[in-house]
Amino acid sequence: MLALRRLFCTLLVAVMLLLLTPAAVSAQVHEHQDENGAPMLRSLESLRDLDYQSWQAVAYRVGKPGSPVVLRIVGYPGKMRLEHPTSLLVQAGVKEWQLEDITLDNALLATDGREAAAEFALDPLLNDLSNKRPLRLFLPGVFNEMPVPPYVVAEWRDVQTEPLS
Repeated sequence: MLALRRLFCTLLVAVMLLLLTPAAVSAQVHEHQDENGAPMLRSLESLRDLDYQSWQAVAYRVGKPGSPVVLRIVGYPGKMRLEHPTSLLVQAGVKEWQLEDITLDNALLATDGREAAAEFALDPLLNDLSNKRPLRLFLPGVFNEMPVPPYVVAEWRDVQTEPLS
């Protein structure tokens, strides 16, 4: 009888923990305004390369679904000295993509002397992905490899397709 009572109490506690524990939310896609006041949708994540350096990965879209999605890689000022254009190499298993460097198309980044950010056209990658698989990013002269987990890839895909509210 004592064993049955312990089993019942254990099951009751387990069920209560499952019901009362808040659900983890992985989507970090938010609507904001760009520097001109236009509505934009973005995913903002902090990622680490294999040298354990932190980078900010911002995927954003200004306008309706179908508008171009841009990936901005941001580091500490002075960490990202690039000769533009430099393509971003992306690998997923045996597949590879070279994302076009569009940093100089952004007037604010082109004139920013800190050179802490670079932007890349993300649509060729997103249009070719059939699932949210992990990716590896390579930016020559900046970082050798930066893993991108599947939940971040899912956010980037949401940025491409979700409507603005």
